[in-house]
Amino acid sequence: MAEITAELVAVERPLWKGKATLVSAQTTEGEIGVLPGHQPLLGQLVNNGTVTIKTADGKVLVASVQGGFISVSTSKVSILADKAIWADEVNLSEAESNLTSDDPAVKAQAESEVRAARRASTK
Repeated sequence: MAEITAELVAVERPLWKGKATLVSAQTTEGEIGVLPGHQPLLGQLVNNGTVTIKTADGKVLVASVQGGFISVSTSKVSILADKAIWADEVNLSEAESNLTSDDPAVKAQAESEVRAARRASTK
């Protein structure tokens, strides 16, 4: 199967770089799926979205992201997130308790983390 180089980088740390067969992300224009050979584009990530990467060896990686950009060239996908956390790093009980927070930012981040954790558990 065809592959594309992909990387997911947050401000505080790089999360992943390698070969992928599919990268999907939620942008302000809707969800986008990037396959090898995709037309070049630049998109803005939503503030409380998820990124899913299907690696060349068949693993599915899911992250919760808080804003940023996706840049696609014919041979590479770069996701530059303001904040990002792998779904398996999410403290699900803490995130679920934050769903009732009065702080809109805390609540929105919790929604994104819970969504990423649930998406990862169904893959």
